[in-house]
Amino acid sequence: MSSQVAVASLGGTITMTGSGAVSPTLGAQDLVGDLEVGEIATLATIPGASLTFGTLLEAFDWADRQVAGGAAGVVVAQGTDTLEETAYFFDCLWPHEEPLVVTGAMRHPGLPGADGPANLAAAVAVAGAANSRGRGALLVLNDEIHAARWVRKSHSSLPNAFESFPGPLGLQVEGTPRYFHPAHRLPALPRPRTVPPVSLVEATIDDDGALLDWLNVGGVVVAATGVGHVSEGLADAISRARFPVVVATRTGAGTTFRATYGFPGSESDLVKRGAVMAGWLCPRKARVLLRLALGTDQPIEEVFANRGSVLH
Repeated sequence: MSSQVAVASLGGTITMTGSGAVSPTLGAQDLVGDLEVGEIATLATIPGASLTFGTLLEAFDWADRQVAGGAAGVVVAQGTDTLEETAYFFDCLWPHEEPLVVTGAMRHPGLPGADGPANLAAAVAVAGAANSRGRGALLVLNDEIHAARWVRKSHSSLPNAFESFPGPLGLQVEGTPRYFHPAHRLPALPRPRTVPPVSLVEATIDDDGALLDWLNVGGVVVAATGVGHVSEGLADAISRARFPVVVATRTGAGTTFRATYGFPGSESDLVKRGAVMAGWLCPRKARVLLRLALGTDQPIEEVFANRGSVLH
């Protein structure tokens, strides 16, 4: 049994090389180098945009086995394009006190100032620290420690591309994680038996809702305007939907409302039509949660009431 941190790689910019346009080629051992870690595994070598829930479940099972075997924590490196979704996926399912940390890189190894080695070293330090226990899944990049629940990629290319509202959970200082808040998390959801397809649809001006009528999926998340508003045409389509509909705000910060506005397509109108409000969850994370809830037969409204609250 090892009390060290286990490290896995799924690919992404942190693994990319090439003489021109780069692509993922490096494995986990290449990334780890001289870092003192435990088990090392290359689980995939693909860009973040091509990850699937199946790949993430394989990574989850691998991480679960490492902790069961005595690992102090787990680090998963992958592409940053979908890093916020992966972090939340793991956070919803992770049952252990030992932390699971995701990281990546904004600059590939061939660029000046490549940030992958520093990000991986910081992630390993966070995953192995005693004060990281009980915090679920964390995202570490640019010496910032983010809670999976709040973090999002807010810039396409800068090294400080990730941010959280209302702020990071902590910082990596002189090789040691320093947290601003005590550890607190919700109980893990069951591992899903299936992952039904869920579409993400963004509400826009003059939206007739026709797209919802064409979809054949297990559920839909609507990225609504403001506090959870859509056009009257999209509201009518939500009423006709043959699948669960969750409504999140597309704004990037803040929560959906439930009972302030009363016009057709308002948040209170959508609740009456059977839509579930995502609360503080962004549309992308609401999609992750809806897929997990559908895959485990969890009551959707109850799951979102618990995990969409600001208190968690």
